[in-house]
Amino acid sequence: MSGPASGLYAGVVTHARRRPRRHRLRYRIFMLLLDLEEMDGLAARLKLFALRRLALTSFHPGDHLSKGAGPLKAQVEEMLSRAGLPHGGPIRLLCMPRILGGAFNPLSVYFCHDADGALSAVLYEVNNTFGERHAYLIAAAGDGGLVRQQCDKQFYVSPFMDMELTYRFKVAPPGDSVGVAIEVDDAEGTILSAGFHARRRELTDANLLGAWIAHPMMTLGVMWAIHWEALWIWAKGERLRPRPSPPLRFVTLGAPTGH
Repeated sequence: MSGPASGLYAGVVTHARRRPRRHRLRYRIFMLLLDLEEMDGLAARLKLFALRRLALTSFHPGDHLSKGAGPLKAQVEEMLSRAGLPHGGPIRLLCMPRILGGAFNPLSVYFCHDADGALSAVLYEVNNTFGERHAYLIAAAGDGGLVRQQCDKQFYVSPFMDMELTYRFKVAPPGDSVGVAIEVDDAEGTILSAGFHARRRELTDANLLGAWIAHPMMTLGVMWAIHWEALWIWAKGERLRPRPSPPLRFVTLGAPTGH
């Protein structure tokens, strides 16, 4: 890839709950793809993006992984090493930035490459609205550019979803576009489908400003959408599930899959 790997991806988030009560949600957001080795340079080059300080858009490492446990890239590489997965290449994080100091990322995705530059694993970092965080690390196996993976649910997210579920991921790694699709299955099949699909734009001040103008209340909007969806599901009669303690281990390992 010539030029910076980091970029801006503007697109659409979709949620479709299939059963036991159907419910759909769709909203527009933008995310940044941040190469963890490029962030100092991005903050020096851009006026509307800052690192560890207030700006129109900013990135704070403490919003991700284990706060105070060292640089993000070192944390991810340690996870890869412990899992016996290839590493040593770029690690690129797809996430929403802080907007005027505020941020909430239900899902952040780390694309992890080996020393030859090939995608070796994907790390999915999940935040719930109770201030808890967990990650799923899965080796990458691609077919025609798509990465397919799965893992068992270990972390409480929605009060309307059981814990005995399986996540199935289908990912189109970042390029001119990016796609992250997730299907949530129980023993009878898929109960929820969710995804983010977006087109790449160059990471410039003009594009950051344009993205903010198009999504001025993005952080609050995501939180509003989450709680509005929960209210509608509750109003449709869905019961609440009790919240268990978080997993003892921060990282759960999943597996690549075929078609």
